[in-house]
Formats: sequence, structure tokens, C-alpha cells
Amino acid sequence: MTLLYLKALHIFGFVAWFAGLFYLVRMFVYHVEAADKAEPERAILQKQFNLMEWRVYKIICNPAMMITWTCGLGMLYMNGMEWFKLNSWMHIKILLLILLTVYHVYTKSIIRKLEKGELPFNSFQFRLLNEVPTLFLLAIVLLAVIKNNLNFLYAFGGILAFGFVLYMATKAYKRRRERGKG
Repeated sequence: MTLLYLKALHIFGFVAWFAGLFYLVRMFVYHVEAADKAEPERAILQKQFNLMEWRVYKIICNPAMMITWTCGLGMLYMNGMEWFKLNSWMHIKILLLILLTVYHVYTKSIIRKLEKGELPFNSFQFRLLNEVPTLFLLAIVLLAVIKNNLNFLYAFGGILAFGFVLYMATKAYKRRRERGKG
């Protein structure tokens, strides 16, 4: 029964973590776009976005990441080392979670840069950065559901293709916005 509670909390944690990451990087888009506004609107918007970014990072992303990791490691412990050795999909999932955690920490450095008035990316580049968690989410869910039956080569190719589709959709959206229809 404990394993099921850990699994439920793990799912809750990763849903909240991804929601926070999606929202956070979307705010980066708006933060950068606020730089095109005239004063005092620009300063007001950028200050507000920075406040919101820190709140999402500290109140949603960090706790959700900790819940995800804690419950996930708890499930690993309960399943035992023998189970872990036999399930190669879990090794890849953990690698992806480490990379997602690096992405998470990287967003904190972006918040700090934006707070100083630096604009590390333009709005289009932030829109692309906002799609990175989508790729992680797809890969992690595929691993968790299909497990050892997943053909990793095909899955990787499919995820790359999906990433390309996201890139093209983002470019199309940018063109549409530039024409004034977005």
C-alpha cells in the first residue's frame, strides 16, 4: 500500500513540476516582450514578471521537483536493487530526470539574469526553450508506460521528429504573429 501512495504522490509531483516549468518559461517570453514597451509600462511589467517567476520557481517548481524525486527514490528503494538492475528503462528515466533537473536549475539562472535586466534570449528562443520539457515529458512517459518493451532507437527518433514538429509549429506561430494575426 505504501508503494501506491508513493506512486500517487510521485505522479502529483511530476504533474505539478512540469506545469510549473511550462508556466515559468512562458513568463520568460512575456518578460522579454515587455522590454519592447514604453516606460513606465516596461518597468512595471518586468518587475511583476520577475516577482511571478520567483514565486513559481520557489513555490511550485522546487517543491514539486522534491516530491517527484523523493517519492521516486522511495519507490526505487521499495522495489529493491535486483528490480532496478533488471529494468534498464529506469536507468534511462533517471538520466532524463537528472537532465530535467539541470534544466530546472538553469531556469533559476535565467530568472537572475532577467532580474538584472539582461535578456539572455529573445521571445522566439524562449518559446523554443519552453518546448524542452515537452520532449522530456514525452520520453519519460513512454519509458514509464512501455518500460523494457520500448525500442529506444525508434523512441529516440520519434522524439526527435516530435521536437522538429514543435520547432516548425513555433516558427509558424512566429510568422503568424509577425503578420499581425497572433
